[in-house]
Amino acid sequence: MNTSAPHRRLCTDCGISRTAEPQRCGSACQFIQPDYPALERRVQGRARGEGPAASEDELFFGPYQGLLSARLRQPLAGAQWTGVTTRIAERLLEQGRVDAVIAMAPHPEDRWRPMPVIVTRAEDMARCRGMRMGYAPLLELVEPALAQGHKRLAVIGIPCQVYALRAIQPQLEREQGLESLYVIGTPCSDNTTTENFHHFLGLLSDQPQDIAYLEFRADYKVEIRTDQGEHRLIPFLNLPLSRLKPDFFPLTCRTCVDYTNVLADITVGYMGGNGQQWLLVRNQRGQQLLDGLGEEVQTSAPTSRGRREGAVHGFMANTERAAGGLPLRRMPAWLRPLVNWLMPRVGPRGLEFARARVEMKAIETVLHLRREAPAKMKNMVPAHVWQLVQRYGLKPGKAEDSD
Repeated sequence: MNTSAPHRRLCTDCGISRTAEPQRCGSACQFIQPDYPALERRVQGRARGEGPAASEDELFFGPYQGLLSARLRQPLAGAQWTGVTTRIAERLLEQGRVDAVIAMAPHPEDRWRPMPVIVTRAEDMARCRGMRMGYAPLLELVEPALAQGHKRLAVIGIPCQVYALRAIQPQLEREQGLESLYVIGTPCSDNTTTENFHHFLGLLSDQPQDIAYLEFRADYKVEIRTDQGEHRLIPFLNLPLSRLKPDFFPLTCRTCVDYTNVLADITVGYMGGNGQQWLLVRNQRGQQLLDGLGEEVQTSAPTSRGRREGAVHGFMANTERAAGGLPLRRMPAWLRPLVNWLMPRVGPRGLEFARARVEMKAIETVLHLRREAPAKMKNMVPAHVWQLVQRYGLKPGKAEDSD
């Protein structure tokens, strides 16, 4: 196993480069030449928008067969929301359907730093609850897990990790005895280094070391909890984003084309949940994962309110400034309380909020790649991204269209 970190600029250190065959990055990396239609057809049985079961929302969210709001009836202590993600994995181990789960746990020296782990006992999934921030080579543990005899695996991962895992899955089945694989995906919401995240926490609090929980919520607020039991809600517009350094979010996260983890069996996130978690059951294996929770989970139909166009246009204007090297525009202080009051009431909520975020990410991809890596546009930007941004006046140039 190659333990050295990669040196490519467009790399999130998913772990492939640390395996015995690091050259697989060339075909497995989301940031080189992704082929989402081909992998969606292999994993989900069809690409987004194909077939009679397709929904218009698949342009935004990828193939799925069910879309739900959900929460555990008894929330798990230490979970980011109610604990749906880790509880699914616990149930797989309890039921003996997998030999091991590969997931992230906090580093023993830093609770915010992610550390990949192989979990073989259901009770040990408790240490994987909660959010981590930073890069960690999750996939470097897949082959060691198989070598230890764990041939039935579950993996909890973010989109760039899941894309690479799906790309090498046939080889793992063919050459290393992988018998079954369950993939529990979480949407990614702009990763950064753990060091950068600590800087951000320092802008939010005079005692950042006491912050134990942070979540960007669908009601336009950030929730913070401390070790001392303090609970704060900070409106998005009050966040000190303009004080972050320009590369706080690396180019990879500013050019990600898979916000909703379309190659997972089930995606568990927050964007379309409107106060609850948001589940996209993508295939029959994903339905099995949800069914494994039984009566522990409470589900409902997701809601959708408001209109996203204004918010997306505003985001696009700021992104154009940032991509041009200009500072973000700050809203006048006197106006912020009014807008903070209005956004949760008239802004996009529920599924419309999720659509807005996906469109924002698509716009961000095009604008930042055009400025910082234009030669990669042709291979890195899938057709569905161009479909998402065309309503905002963005179209591929002659050298950018992959067709």
